Amino acid sequence: MKKAPSEINPRESPDLACLQSIIFDDERSPEEQAKTYKDEGNDYFKEKDYKKAMISYTEGLKKKCADTDLNVVLYTNRAAAQYHLGNFRSALQDVMAARKLKPCHLKAVVRGALCHLELRNFAEAVSWCDEGLQIDGKEKKLLDTRVKADKLKRMAQRDLRKAKLKEKKEQDQNETLIQAIQARNIRLVSGAAGEDEDSASEGPGALSLDGPDAENPCGARVTLDEQGRLGWPVLFLYPEYAQSDFISAFHEDSRFIDHLMVMFAETPSWDVEQKYCPDNLQVYFEDEERAELYRVPPENTLLQTLQHSRYSVKALTPAFLVCVGSSPFCKNFLQGRKVHQVK
Repeated sequence: MKKAPSEINPRESPDLACLQSIIFDDERSPEEQAKTYKDEGNDYFKEKDYKKAMISYTEGLKKKCADTDLNVVLYTNRAAAQYHLGNFRSALQDVMAARKLKPCHLKAVVRGALCHLELRNFAEAVSWCDEGLQIDGKEKKLLDTRVKADKLKRMAQRDLRKAKLKEKKEQDQNETLIQAIQARNIRLVSGAAGEDEDSASEGPGALSLDGPDAENPCGARVTLDEQGRLGWPVLFLYPEYAQSDFISAFHEDSRFIDHLMVMFAETPSWDVEQKYCPDNLQVYFEDEERAELYRVPPENTLLQTLQHSRYSVKALTPAFLVCVGSSPFCKNFLQGRKVHQVK
């Protein structure tokens, strides 16, 4: 037999049990047993059975033999098996253990450099390569690994600088937006926490355009154009048919009637009675705190409405209710509610 068939149970095969008892006889010295496990692991490694190779090397290390060189080889070989299994951190621990016993062991240094490369520890990979090249300045694996690690390190540093510049730019833009909102005395409400954040009374640090409220599910955000106009993502809700329209950039000086004329230039498919015409529509916003409705004149701009003392922008997305004023649904919808007329 060139190798022990793994599918055979030693209890069912007396010959195999006898062979194993000879090979791993506890009466043999720890060094002999450890070497046997090392050789067995090497055979598995050649067959690319890295898991069994790792187990064999582990068994060899468990013998705790006094042969330092043998233990170094066991650690280094187990690191190689771990590396091929994708266990790069475990492999790195093994090569570090090997270098504790023998700091100049070149194979351990090479494998450690490769592990750092896989773990994207590029600076450490370069450092390990430099240490290894002091031992052997012509080691090709170290030379190649150092070139690759140094290139990736520079790329990572470049990407980090870009990310920091982008973050700083976004912070500056957010700060400008916050100041613009504050200057207009617009009241914001956090959709996540449900807590008021009054832009008229709080400092710049009190408001945030980051986090769960910074961007609605449609991916739109509050913007500030070159003319200094705010653009808001706005939601129109049609409760009669449980339908909605989303405007990604409703400029603050645009009127409601302008958008209604565009949206209802053609009859929507859900308006089976064809009654949703701009001249028939009434726009409302809800004061959730008081459970009251406010009717918005269609000629009003978005900014005029957002600046109303009872309007709150929730989750940075203004929302409005739209009904056909003469419809029975609208009359029932308004019945029992207190309705105010916005001037």
